[in-house]
Formats: sequence, C-alpha cells, structure tokens
Amino acid sequence: MEMLETNSSLMNTICVLPSERAGVFLKEELKKQIIGTQFVPQIISIEKFIENISGFQKEEPVTLLFEFYSVYKNIEKITAENFDAFAQWAATALQDFNELDRHLIDNEDLFSYLKDIKRIESWNVDSLDDTSEIVGNHLGFMENLGKYYFAFYEFLKSEKKGYQGLLYREAALNIEDFITANKDANIRLIGFNALNKSEEVIFKKLLDSGLANIYWDSDEYYVHSKKEAGRFLRKYKSDWSYFTAHPFNKISSNFLSKKKITEIAASKNITQIKGVGELLSKLESNENTALVLADESLLSLTLNSLPKNVEKLNITMGYLLKDMPVAGFFEVLFELYLNQIKLDKVESNEFYFKDVFRVLENPFLSKLYGYPSEISKLKSKLISNNQVFIPSKLIESYTSEFNNLLPLKTLFSMSQSVVGFISSVIELISSQKENFDGFEKECLFRFYNLFIQIQNLNETFDHIKSIKTLKSIYKQLVATEKLSFQGEPLSGLQLMGMLETRVLDFETVIITSMNEGILPAGKSENSFIPFDVKQQYGLPTYQEKDAIFSYHFYRLIQRANEVYLFYNTETDAYGAGEKSRFLTQLEIDGVEIAKKSIAPMVSNETRGEIVVEKTDEVISALKKIAANGFSPSALAKYIEDPLSYYKRYVLKIKDLDEVEEIVAANTMGTIIHDVLEDFYKPYIGHYLKPDNLKLMLSQHKDKTEFYFKQHFKNGNILSGKNKLIFEVSKDFIYRFLKQELDLLKMGSSLKILGTETVYSYDITIPNQNFPIKVRGSVDRIDELDGVLRIVDYKTGKVTQSELKLLEFEKIPTDYKFTKAMQVMLYAYLYTKNNNHNFTIPLEAGIFSFKNRNAGFLKLNFAPGRSMDSMVTEERISEFMNVIHGLITEIFDKNVPFKEN
Repeated sequence: MEMLETNSSLMNTICVLPSERAGVFLKEELKKQIIGTQFVPQIISIEKFIENISGFQKEEPVTLLFEFYSVYKNIEKITAENFDAFAQWAATALQDFNELDRHLIDNEDLFSYLKDIKRIESWNVDSLDDTSEIVGNHLGFMENLGKYYFAFYEFLKSEKKGYQGLLYREAALNIEDFITANKDANIRLIGFNALNKSEEVIFKKLLDSGLANIYWDSDEYYVHSKKEAGRFLRKYKSDWSYFTAHPFNKISSNFLSKKKITEIAASKNITQIKGVGELLSKLESNENTALVLADESLLSLTLNSLPKNVEKLNITMGYLLKDMPVAGFFEVLFELYLNQIKLDKVESNEFYFKDVFRVLENPFLSKLYGYPSEISKLKSKLISNNQVFIPSKLIESYTSEFNNLLPLKTLFSMSQSVVGFISSVIELISSQKENFDGFEKECLFRFYNLFIQIQNLNETFDHIKSIKTLKSIYKQLVATEKLSFQGEPLSGLQLMGMLETRVLDFETVIITSMNEGILPAGKSENSFIPFDVKQQYGLPTYQEKDAIFSYHFYRLIQRANEVYLFYNTETDAYGAGEKSRFLTQLEIDGVEIAKKSIAPMVSNETRGEIVVEKTDEVISALKKIAANGFSPSALAKYIEDPLSYYKRYVLKIKDLDEVEEIVAANTMGTIIHDVLEDFYKPYIGHYLKPDNLKLMLSQHKDKTEFYFKQHFKNGNILSGKNKLIFEVSKDFIYRFLKQELDLLKMGSSLKILGTETVYSYDITIPNQNFPIKVRGSVDRIDELDGVLRIVDYKTGKVTQSELKLLEFEKIPTDYKFTKAMQVMLYAYLYTKNNNHNFTIPLEAGIFSFKNRNAGFLKLNFAPGRSMDSMVTEERISEFMNVIHGLITEIFDKNVPFKEN
C-alpha cells in the first residue's frame, strides 16, 4: 500500500473514507500489511471529519423539528400553525435547507429567485389582484421560507449545532483555519465519487495546501467512456487544477476481467428472496460474500429466508421501527383514543367496538399477556353485549373476571392528556419487559427509548398539545428510526444496502430488486424547490442521483468473481416488472451474462370433491333431527348444498357471533315479523275493520322503534345506515298496512285466523321405522273473501315466477323451487293440524316487502300464463311424496353429503 511505502510513521496520518464501515475494512487490511509494531493512522468517516472541521455538533432530526418550530413561532407570532400542521411540511423544508447548505448555495439569491418564480407562475393578466386564498397562502409560504431558513440557521449557529448541511457549510468556511492548525497532518481522502460543493471546496483546499492526497476507486470501463457511472470522476479529472500536476489515482481495469455474471428474473419479491436463499445454500462458503438489498424494505423477508448454512451473518442496514410488530400495536392504541375524540365519546369514556377489538386482536397483545384464549373469552363477552360503543367501566369489569388480564384494563384507562398518555405507554412497556427476550426485547427497548425521547422533547419544548399530534410525531419517527444490528463485518455473509457497499469489494456479490424505480430510484423527489431551479443553481436532481447509484453498482461488481443480479418480473408495484437500465447497459456493452428465470413451484393438484359418508354416528344425529322435526328452511339448505346442511344441522356449526353495528337483514326481518304479529294478534278469530288498520297505522312508528330496540340491543338507529334501515322498515310496515286498509275499503272481508303459528306433524315414510316429524312457523293464516290463505312474509324480493310449481319432482334438485316448497309445506302442516275440509278453497303464498306492488303472490300450478292457485288434497299428496323421497335420500347411507 502506498501509505506504508511513502511514510515511515503513520502517527499523523488521517484516513477519511465515505463510511465508518469502510474504515473497519481499511484497518483490517493495514493490520495485514504492517510488519512489526506501528501506530495505526486515525481512520475517520467523512461526516465525522466534517464535524471536526466545523466545530459544530450534529443534531438529531426530531430535535431539529422541535427547535425549528420554536423559531417558526417566534416569527409567526399570530398566524403560526399548530405543531401537527407544521410538522407536515417542516421535514421537507429541513431536507431542502440541508441540501442548500451542503452545496454552498447563495440562499438569499435563491429564495428571492424562488419567490419571483412563484409570483410569475400565479400571475393572471386579466385579474392581477384576483388570487384564490389557496394560491395566496402558497405564495406567502414560499416567500417566508427564506425567512424561516435564515432565522433557524442563526439560532443553530448560536448553539454550535445543526443538521448535516449546516456542518458542511461551516466546515467549508473554517477549512483555512483547520489547515493552519494542522500543518503536520497527512490526510488521505479515499474512495469518494460524487462530492457536494462543500466537499469539493474542502478537498481542493486540502490538496492545494499539500496536506492531502486523494485516492479514487474507479475503473476505466466507466471512466474512459460516456457512461453516467463515471460522470463525476471525469468532471473532477478535467476541472480540478490539482490534477494538472498530479496523477489521478486510481483507475483500475478490473471490470472486464473474467467474471461470472448471472441475471435472474423472478416473479414477485418473495420469489426473488427465496431464490437468494436457494443460491446461498449451494455456495461452498459465504465468506467474502455480499447480499445487497436495493429495496431495503425486504430485510425482514430476507432474514426469514436465509438457509441453515449461513452460520455467520453481519447486517449493515438498520431494521426500520415501522416494520416491527410492536409498531402496529401502538398504531391501534393511538387509533383507539383518537377515535374516542373524533366520535365525541371522551366524556362518557366509551370506545368504538372495532377499535377495542383491533387492540385485543393485535398479535403483540397476545404475546404481552400470553393468554390468547382468555382474550378470546373477553371478546365473546363484549360481543354478547352488542354495544357499538363500549364503556371503559364495562371492559374493566369484564377483565376483572380473568386474573391474567387484569393489567389489560390499563390500556383502556389511559389519559387523554399528552403527558399522561406518554407516561402510560412508557409504564406499560416497562412493566411488560420481562415477558420478552432476545430480539423482541431489543425491539421493545427501542420503542421505550423512542417514547422517552418524545417525553423529554415535549418537556423541553411543550409543542405536543394533542394525541393527534403525538401520533403524527410517532409515525415520523418510526418511519425513519432504525434498530441497528451488531455483527462481525469481517467474516460471514454481509447483508447490506447499496450505500453501505462503498469502497468495499467482495468475491461474490448478490443484488436483489434490480428494477427501474428501485435501482436507480426514479424521478420522485420530496422538495419545495422545483427541478428547473435546482438545475439553475447546481443542486442535485434525480439525474445526479441516478449517476451516483450507477457508480455504486459498477464499482461493486468491478472486482467480483461471481455476480448474481435478481429482478422482479411482476408489474404489481411501482418499478416492478421493468428490469434496471444497468442490466440493459451491460447487455448493450456486450458483457457476457447468463440468464435464468425462477418461479414458485405451482402444484397441479386440484381439490377433490368434498364428500362426507353417512356413518352410524351421522345417521344417529339425523334421527335426532327427524324426531325434533325437519323445517322447510333445513330442507331448503339440503337442496342448496348437502355439505352445508351437514355442517349446520349435523355438526351444529353456527355463524360466528359479532357485534351488529349495522342492522343485519335477518334482524330487520325479525323486527318486521314481530311488529306485524303484535298488530294482528289481538284480532285472531275476528274480521278486521278499517278502524283497526287505521289504529295500526297510527302506531306503526312507535312499534317499529320498540322492536328495533329489543332486537338491536344497544345499537344506534338515529344515524348512518341504521337510520336508513329503520326508515325503510317503517315504510315497509306502513305500506303493507295501507294495502290492507285499501283492500277493506274496496269491500273485501278479511278474517285473521292465526299469526306466527307453530305447527308440527308426524309423518310415516316407508322403510324408515323411526319417528319423523316436519315442523314450521306460519307467519299468518287468514280468510279473504271466503278463501283460506297461508301467508309467509319475506323482506327480500320474491317474484311470481319463483312460485310457479308445475312439476313437484324438480323440487329436490333445484334450489329456485325452495320458496314454493316452503309455503306448500306450511299448507300441508295447516291442513293436518286443523283437519282441513278441502271443500273450502285454500291458497298459499308470499307477501314480498320489496315487491309489495305485486300484492299477495300465490302458488301457481297452471302452465303458461294462466293461473291455478288452489291447494288441493291431491296436490298436497303428490307434494308430500316428493318430500318423503327427499327425507329418504337424507337417510340413505349410499348417498353421502356432497359439496354442491
């Protein structure tokens, strides 16, 4: 190495590298090269070097946000936005300030230029003074942005601290003093590529002073060409006067040396990562191997997909807090209390049931208390109460029934004050830390520190005034803060992000997500400074960023022996589907690349028909059902799907109980049935008179409301969809009663014979020597103008065509006949229970509330358009023969329950 050849002592040598990680590798290399005892030079990252020159201390981003707000409030004393609104734009403004300072922009000139540009953009020749409020506010903001910058800069300068860009600007201003104070220093600038303006000024002055040497890590493949990877290096080589008298070290020629490059197309990210796992399992050794994730969000998936032969692993990238399971728990906890405010339930201390269940169902909570079965029982108790808004006291009383869940009630009794809320969260984490170990405990500790940090900042600045603002700050932090891993960077598999690979070389390189929009990242930029203004002032745009990542890509693979480049072929996300231009460029240049495609193994197995044989146990269960009675709805379920009948009636699998926030269709039907039963029951055995119907009409609203409250327990019917359903139900009942009244006014006579009448009858079926019963509840039996009617109410829509019954034999095989079957079976039950004299005409049919204009829809036994609605003894006998056959089939061991 040149340092060892030209210097007898390294005591005064300072090596400046792009990252601390690169310094670790340099130190290891020096240890191998140094013979005897020798002082190792000071090895430092560029950021630490800049901090030393500037004399300023770098501040945490979240602290900067709080300090910036204090400065902003001093400027906008009257019109200042609240902290929540401020934070939405301040983070972007701080990024812009950082970029401006790093590149030593004349900010006074830039903000003046930016202000003029915005005024020209909003200039309207026809109405000079007519600007909308939104445009006016935007103009005002852009004009004030410069004012905010200068005030904040002066504040930070007085405190000798700041963001990275401020440190760079101050370092550029202080470089002469640094050179004077360090005349004996021997500075080595190693492995840089794209420099910001501050770095350019600092590096050039150091080089011109004779204190420094610079070493580039480049290859003639991209430097001696027009490739964007060598864009910055070519610029420095031609523009810097230093290189007229000094060589441009170093330009190697490794890229076109023999290497194995494989391009692997994979469908979806999961396939990429599984492909990487398979590749790693086949490598002889994972030493000197880098796995580079261009899309760092795949870290969690990657960690879960590494093969067993990866014994040593070093992770250079951090694990974002937002990707940790515990982050989701705090998210739903925030929503619990924010929705309490939003729904105006703070005073009554009630919580929206979905928010409560989201907290209870969170996987982290089960881990926290370790009793998912008891949490499930708690949920069931809350569901049985059917309350859309659950009082905190009710949760407290229920949790008291489960000793293990006693700590749980603290989650629902937290303070709505910011100070109290933060303290409760910190106390919660602290009290439960013993329930965790290993990685999970480390994650929890990171969140503990995060809330401590927020607490300390709020005690200092007192900017967070509401839970909403607290959540906003929390979300900003978890989206950027990371949990750092500790590992051994010199051995084992190196799992890295693209930026961490700077200056490092590996024999085997695996890169994932080689897609446009990921590598390079694309045009999206979060900035208040327009693209053309950035170009005008020499600020970096997406074009420069593309060139930077192009350099990182080519530099990483220039000395590698084996390179594997994965990309996603699916177009289900932005940037996915189109492979990176870097891959295309390699192909155009004639670099030899092997191509492979991988896809998940797809099983061709098809799910067979589900068949349940009728064992003795099943037949025994069916006999119990027969003894209790087959209902029309049960027989309809069998016709629709025998397997569903088996699950519901034999296995007795019921639908899961849930809180009924919106009135369900079956609840609505029950309410309408109950209201009509209530109205007609007093008149059983009597002819109705118009006055009777008028009385019912006057009471229909109160009766409907009464039964809604009975069946829709604790539900709200005063707003939203429930209000609409309530009004529709009232309208159904009103119009039905009105039709009945109109019927009487036209001279018809209507006698009520029964309402909600329950019938059952024992039937005898050949070869079935055990009790068999059919049963059913008839909504209404009446006599209209001498014709006996069996009436069934349906809140859904029924048409006359569904009640056309020409061939009884089709009933067991076609579900569309089940409504006709139901009312026909009611007719049978009535005739048997009342010894009906068939000389009296009998009809059966349906009142459909969604087809009320059709009136009473009768069973029709006539072909074509003619009508024959009489239920005769012969037709009932023919019908019952079919029902006997259907029940016989249910008990036939040779006919299993099959999925329809």
